[in-house]
Amino acid sequence: MRQNPGMLFREALELEKPLQVVGVMNANHALLAGQAGFKAIYLSGGGVAAGSLGIPDLGITNLNDVLIDVERITGACAVPLLVDIDTGFGPSAFNVVRTVKSLSKAGAAAVHLEDQVGAKRCGHRPGKELVSPQEMSDRIKAACDGRVEESFLIGARTDALASEGIDRALDRALAYKQAGADFIFAEAVENIEHYRRFSQTTGLPILANITEFGKTPLYTRAELGASDVSMILYPLSGFRAANKAAANVFKHIRQDGTQANVLDTMQTREELYDSIDYYAYESRLNQLFNTTNNERNE
Repeated sequence: MRQNPGMLFREALELEKPLQVVGVMNANHALLAGQAGFKAIYLSGGGVAAGSLGIPDLGITNLNDVLIDVERITGACAVPLLVDIDTGFGPSAFNVVRTVKSLSKAGAAAVHLEDQVGAKRCGHRPGKELVSPQEMSDRIKAACDGRVEESFLIGARTDALASEGIDRALDRALAYKQAGADFIFAEAVENIEHYRRFSQTTGLPILANITEFGKTPLYTRAELGASDVSMILYPLSGFRAANKAAANVFKHIRQDGTQANVLDTMQTREELYDSIDYYAYESRLNQLFNTTNNERNE
């Protein structure tokens, strides 16, 4: 019987301080993350937009786009999954309820939603527009109402630092706690001491988004732990690396007429088979059909 995903996430938070949460783009990457020892994984909204649909993260994706990837990941991997649900995928509280209920049923362990307007922007880009603290609080209450299991975590992301400053951002975080948020995601933090202030103000676990090429410096795990951070998110590290590697391979195949010169940058067949447990499936197939590899190859 599958363990409760929310409980697994909560246990990971207790056992690993701070908890490293790595972004995965598909089921295979989820397996690789688990094999690397990560106790929690993440599906980025920007990653779904760019990776699954080939479009910018500007509020264009919908619930079904995310659900497809969630179901594939949770179907293959038992590591608890945190999911980015942007602003809740709809204009009303009922949309937020439906989003959380659907993701909970799909096997996610936790979600976070943000206080931007529906036509949202990347958290590390200019021009972000926020809803009122009351409207965001209503989103959080709706998300809590949508939980199928009480252990399911609801995180509140605030983008207020960039436009409203630390004091207003802290006021928002406290309001979001009162609305029922289980943790606070402080976006685009440029001063590491601000994490401590979010922690002291709310008493909730604080998530630090350590994404590459953004506003937040690439603080180390030790530095963040000393600043009262409970979760460290690396949302697109694997995605960026995979994209760069694929672009390099495509370039060489086109230019060289062969992939021979970039084999050392590729995962081998054996490494893939180990990751997806290929031989166990093949062995079961042989048992079911009372055959062997040699017989099937004749």
